Amino acid sequence: MYTFYKAARAILAPVFRLLYRPVIIGSENIPADGPAVIAGNHKHALDPVLIDISTKRVVRTLAKKDLHDCAFGFLFRSAGTIPVDLHAKHNPAALEAAVKALGEGELVNVSPEAKRNYTNELLLPFKFGAAVMSERTGAPVVPYAIAGDYSVFAKHRPTVIFGRPIQAESNPDETNRRLYDAIAELLRKAMSEEELEHKHFTTYESWKNK
Repeated sequence: MYTFYKAARAILAPVFRLLYRPVIIGSENIPADGPAVIAGNHKHALDPVLIDISTKRVVRTLAKKDLHDCAFGFLFRSAGTIPVDLHAKHNPAALEAAVKALGEGELVNVSPEAKRNYTNELLLPFKFGAAVMSERTGAPVVPYAIAGDYSVFAKHRPTVIFGRPIQAESNPDETNRRLYDAIAELLRKAMSEEELEHKHFTTYESWKNK
């Protein structure tokens, strides 16, 4: 199962490491087996690759539906990604597919921001997907933060820090708040002072009141 995914990672991982020299911290927080939701910020199209090479396990990433529908969609389908319609207010099919994967003991990677962050905000408002997945399956949520640049000559290499797993609360909003705060804290550790000085931090509660 996932033969294409494993073959592609075996080929791409050494190339990715050679080109970008990524820094991976805290990967031991990703469970060695059993279900887990991996959730973090999203800044670049290569973020999923960085997450994929951080563990030996197969990672089922939620990816925008447009990628599944394009000419190269078969690549994403073969890699086991889960399509999400970013134009829809709700994505029950994506949620059910993710819950099913977790029920089968898999890892699911999701961006609570639901899109790439091009703003000066440290984090965008969070959707509830990761929190609901965790609450419905009992799977822990492993927060992560990605910083740095994907460039051969980058001053700050791409860096990902994984935090300690979070167990879901009975209240998804509380789980979401804890996840938001955990990722924000990891970002402050992962980002250089130069990156941080251009960022503004809006609290979870402030986003809710906007």
